[in-house]
Amino acid sequence: MIISSAKPFEEILELLKDEDDIFVIGCNACAAKQHLGGEPEVIEMCQHLEEAGKHVVGGVIPSAACSVASFDSLIEKNPAIKNAKTILVMACGSGVSIISGLAETPVYPSNNTQSLGGRSQGEVVPELCAMCGDCNIYYFGGICPKGQCPKQLLNGPCGGSIDGKCEVDPEKDCVWELIFRKLEKAGRLDLLEKVWTVEEIIE
Repeated sequence: MIISSAKPFEEILELLKDEDDIFVIGCNACAAKQHLGGEPEVIEMCQHLEEAGKHVVGGVIPSAACSVASFDSLIEKNPAIKNAKTILVMACGSGVSIISGLAETPVYPSNNTQSLGGRSQGEVVPELCAMCGDCNIYYFGGICPKGQCPKQLLNGPCGGSIDGKCEVDPEKDCVWELIFRKLEKAGRLDLLEKVWTVEEIIE
């Protein structure tokens, strides 16, 4: 699941200050699960834009904004998109990019894309993966320090945690505390003996 957050509405209005005849596209996958681009959010966005003096020509929620096959498929869902001079996409950066590649009108994002996460026990879990393209999660007990450590440290904790909490975000458990516990339980603390080089870290 791609983890995103909503841009402040004031920022969206600033992006759209010179635009009108807006069509809003949501996403019934990741964005909907995070309440950032499902049907209720698209309807609410359309209302807010109208209240702000913008003309909204319509909206649609494809099953996944990142896998829209063609512009014609959007027309089939709502022909009003043909009247749009601007498209606002309530999805992750991937969805915005796909729609932008299909549309001839300007395309704007309503969300900020942050990381790759997932759902566990009914809860959205953010920042599980930094999507670095070089997965070495095995060495860290299945916990990605690139994605979950604010400092992206691969060679152990920074030493700044207090009572097992991250010094950058005291609301979060120190990921290195979690990694140590996981490897200790598995009897694989030896994996922490590997020293990662600068080249490996920045890949």
